[in-house]
Amino acid sequence: MPLKISYIAATGESIRIQDLSEDQACIRELEWAQRKGLVGFAGRSLVFRGEVLGVLAVFRRTAPNEVSWEWLHALADHAAAAIANARVNEQIDGLRREPELERDYSREKLSESIAFGDILGRSASLGRILRQVEIVAATNANVLIQGESGTGKELIARAIHERSPRSAKPLVKVNCGSIPRELFESEFFGHVKGSFTGAIRDRIGRFQLADRGTLFLDEVGEIPLELQSKLLRVLQEGEFERVGDDATRRVDVRVVAATNRDLNREVAEGRFRLDLFYRLGVFPVEMPPLRDRLEDIPILAAHFIRQACVRSHVPEPRVAQREMDLLQAYRWPGNVRELQNVVERAVILARDGHLTFAHPTNQAALPLVAPLPYGILTDREFRLKERANLVAALRKTAGRVSGEGGTAELLGVKSSTLASRVKAFKIVEKEWCGQE
Repeated sequence: MPLKISYIAATGESIRIQDLSEDQACIRELEWAQRKGLVGFAGRSLVFRGEVLGVLAVFRRTAPNEVSWEWLHALADHAAAAIANARVNEQIDGLRREPELERDYSREKLSESIAFGDILGRSASLGRILRQVEIVAATNANVLIQGESGTGKELIARAIHERSPRSAKPLVKVNCGSIPRELFESEFFGHVKGSFTGAIRDRIGRFQLADRGTLFLDEVGEIPLELQSKLLRVLQEGEFERVGDDATRRVDVRVVAATNRDLNREVAEGRFRLDLFYRLGVFPVEMPPLRDRLEDIPILAAHFIRQACVRSHVPEPRVAQREMDLLQAYRWPGNVRELQNVVERAVILARDGHLTFAHPTNQAALPLVAPLPYGILTDREFRLKERANLVAALRKTAGRVSGEGGTAELLGVKSSTLASRVKAFKIVEKEWCGQE
């Protein structure tokens, strides 16, 4: 058995041997190497967050050159991340034993909303996210939260931190898109006085501030490609140097990253490093858009109404059911943030204790316009067609929502999403049964 492999595993060091015949201590049987025509050896440790998980070693019939050495390095990094990811998933699978119950439109709705800190809702999609949060919070795994703008990614990051063993330590937040590239190193790792123009005193970086706590990297997809390697090093090794300082510092930081970009596409198009993506995405969380959790809208709207009334020092106005129906019939491209803005504006404009929401589906609050040319539909026309399409799909499947050949499969949506849309459009059974 090669002696060098056990040495690499014990020390975490990497070894490259150009000529085995000149270093016979690396193998027990030199004759075996000569019989196989082996000339060189290269081995690297598989290290994740300072822990040696294994060894990637290769005997070669040619001497290892720089290109093969770098390839081995990259493969070792990816293998280490994959092993760590598998360990976390194994732990999670052990905790997750209860089967998921499919929720369709015929299931009785919950009487109370799920209150998870500042995260409000009772939809099945949100419930799945919150169960994931409970599971991963107890680990030290890095988490990558992906989703559209305004879906509440920061709230999920805060919930993970507050439910983790690190909750007594700080949650440090960084908006990666707002940091000028020339200040990236200083912002993340700190600097010493005089290290560059304007460095009038020593400064602690965000990683050091978050030591033994959690670092939330918002909009991580905005980090320029040439700067991603600097972030990768501290994630891999837990080590960094301040700008202008030779001393290496160690930190223990759990990273929760968030982005509204498709990082798989960014990697494929060469704008995001694959190895950094692996390091960040040990446990991925996909935030659902508000249009896929329509049953949460009344709960969220009521919460935002109360908040806006407190800020404006006005009594809570009455909200007609018709207004809530209008909110649930809208697609909300700006997600929860857009809903909050619409509600706050309505509170400001409320008269005589009545609330009216003004958004594209509320035709009473907007001037009527002529149909758009070139076959383009207005939002109202589009919504009517979408409703008609739902009814047609339900007719085709005889009202069967889930399962093979069901309406959800036909439309390519989840059964919970379909249930929300049927409710929002107020589609009743007699419509798809042909009894209109």
